[in-house]
Amino acid sequence: MSSAPTPAPAMISASGFDLTPPSPAERQKLEASLDGEEARVLLHHGTEAAFCGGLLDQKDEGVYCCRLCGLPLFKHQTKFESGTGWPSFWAPIDETHVKAVKDTSYGMVRIETRCGRCDSHQGHVFPDGPPPTRLRFCINSVSLEFVPDGAPLPDRLGRESGRVAE
Repeated sequence: MSSAPTPAPAMISASGFDLTPPSPAERQKLEASLDGEEARVLLHHGTEAAFCGGLLDQKDEGVYCCRLCGLPLFKHQTKFESGTGWPSFWAPIDETHVKAVKDTSYGMVRIETRCGRCDSHQGHVFPDGPPPTRLRFCINSVSLEFVPDGAPLPDRLGRESGRVAE
């Protein structure tokens, strides 16, 4: 009698999104959809030039999702003008959607932010943001995909069941 391996249970966030990392085949497909700049930032922890990102001046109502896997990361209500040259947010949609990793590159100690599902590089978080969190999630525009309110969220892995509350 043969027994197939039991798949790992899905990891579901409090907001109802599947945080199970992409399989190697899924990841390969997702990475193939990136252009050169997106790959440099998302996969190789790069940074786009300040004041050049396409979402810096985005003011419409909607959700900012991970460009690689589509996981919703930030709501428009938490975006603010930081003057730094990158889109900035004071809180993620769900704390489990954005993970923090110590970054000691370039002779500095910072906290890198990565997607909680696919582990792609998003940017950094700093303790100089506005109330109520006093945090500044400084995120690369190429790491994000903006989805206007009312439009369907990206479902690049075919497993979304969560909904972003208004």
